[in-house]
Amino acid sequence: MTVFAPTDADAVLDAVRWAAGEGAALEIVGGGSRRGVGRPVEAAHVLDLSGLAGVTLYEPEELVLSARAGTRLAEIEALLSASGQELAFEPMDHGPLLGGEPGKGTIGGVLAANASGPRRIKAGAARDHVLGVHAVSGRGEAFKSGGRVVKNVTGYDLAKLVAGSWGTLAAVTDVTFKVLPRAETEATLVLRGLSEADAAHAMAVAMTSTGEVSAAAHLPETVVGKVLDGRLPGWRGATLLRLEGFSPSVAYRFERLAALLAPTAAPERLEAEDSRLLWREIRDCIPFADGTERPVWRVSMAPSEGHHMVMALRMEAAVDAFYDWQGGLIWLRMEGDAEAAALRRHVAAHGGGHATLVRAPAHIRASVPVFEPQPEALAALSARVKAQFDPLNILNPGRMYR
Repeated sequence: MTVFAPTDADAVLDAVRWAAGEGAALEIVGGGSRRGVGRPVEAAHVLDLSGLAGVTLYEPEELVLSARAGTRLAEIEALLSASGQELAFEPMDHGPLLGGEPGKGTIGGVLAANASGPRRIKAGAARDHVLGVHAVSGRGEAFKSGGRVVKNVTGYDLAKLVAGSWGTLAAVTDVTFKVLPRAETEATLVLRGLSEADAAHAMAVAMTSTGEVSAAAHLPETVVGKVLDGRLPGWRGATLLRLEGFSPSVAYRFERLAALLAPTAAPERLEAEDSRLLWREIRDCIPFADGTERPVWRVSMAPSEGHHMVMALRMEAAVDAFYDWQGGLIWLRMEGDAEAAALRRHVAAHGGGHATLVRAPAHIRASVPVFEPQPEALAALSARVKAQFDPLNILNPGRMYR
């Protein structure tokens, strides 16, 4: 096995051209924090992009940041924080869930995974904030898309196509993201003791109110003790609603929202420091970061149907769960096998959605569809796109689909 460790874009181009000429497959890695997501890659060589590090442009007044793909996300977040800014889609750190160290993820990996966090219901995901990329296709051709300004609509938006492709279309060398001002403060409204059905109703009420809720989650009784070192009030669980902005605005909206939800349960308040830590733990799926390889699924579906699907699945399989995105994102940990067929059957029966196996031993990831199987027409389109970018199938072969 050969490990290519380029330190500039030209060296990446040389490595991919060599692989294309030899018909040799490459596994593309950065910090390695997401390496365990997807099917095991069927490649004899590794293209390690961690040496492509460093922020190349940061203009706070223009809300733009460019960096090489191997730049640690933690470094970028620290730089933005010093200027009172952030990546508004708050990308997840997969490291703790997959048994690795926190903070090793790279900005290129963020784009490859189309990562996001609890604020996705308001701000979107990485795809919605990327402005441009430089990359090398599986043909051994360097290309760029987009630019370094927020208003840029020239040509095909290949940056959004690369987002969520998990390194199967191109090896990204440089990325440019839009950044936004960070909220002055935040607070989380906590409702204790709601059932999953009542929590879904309360979150729906909150999201349709004037409270400008930026995150909504429900942690059932089995999960609530695993965040904030067990300091979060539990009973049968905790329903969480985050408010962000200027202090007077947060205080006013909190009181209005508390009054609206008072008939449901007595609202409690979690202040800024604990609120930020709590939502980071929800973002990174810390309740299931237990050091094991028990299968963990990430399911997205209609918020009104999520708890119904989980209840039906529990009648068939041993499963623990908690909810983000107002119930539209469900994190599931299976206590036994991956139960892929049963899970996808229940998701389909409750309006449809997408189920991705985020954590499992390699032999399970090799034997079940890790990503949601595509309808025939969409699968054919995906195959044509793959053939245009990587006709020899040398970039992360087998990672997304067999």
